[in-house]
Amino acid sequence: MKKIINTKNAPAPIGPYNQAVLTGNTLYTSGQIALNPVTGELVKSSIEEETKQVLENMKAVLTEAGMTFENVVKTSIFVKNMNDFSKINTIYGKYFNADTAPARETVEVGNLPLFVNVEISMIAIK
Repeated sequence: MKKIINTKNAPAPIGPYNQAVLTGNTLYTSGQIALNPVTGELVKSSIEEETKQVLENMKAVLTEAGMTFENVVKTSIFVKNMNDFSKINTIYGKYFNADTAPARETVEVGNLPLFVNVEISMIAIK
């Protein structure tokens, strides 16, 4: 059985999907981009600010599911330019304890929704 997770504290889905699905004790999130959920505007002033908004959106989804970043066991990071990786990684590292950080892959892609520079999805366990 699955439970749909959506929160107004993260951008609303713009297609036939939900922000996350909880099945059993496992949460599967959709990818988040740097849309400000209050203004609906993209945050693209810098790759650091863009990454921070993505992770704040993800934090809102995790919170809605009763979880934190400590529950995350796997992340997928999609970047437009791998040269931004070190800046993304610095911001990402502020959200996770290095000793208990999740497994992760980072993939450079041609384009992302709305031509953003970074998108992150997660799997978390309660």
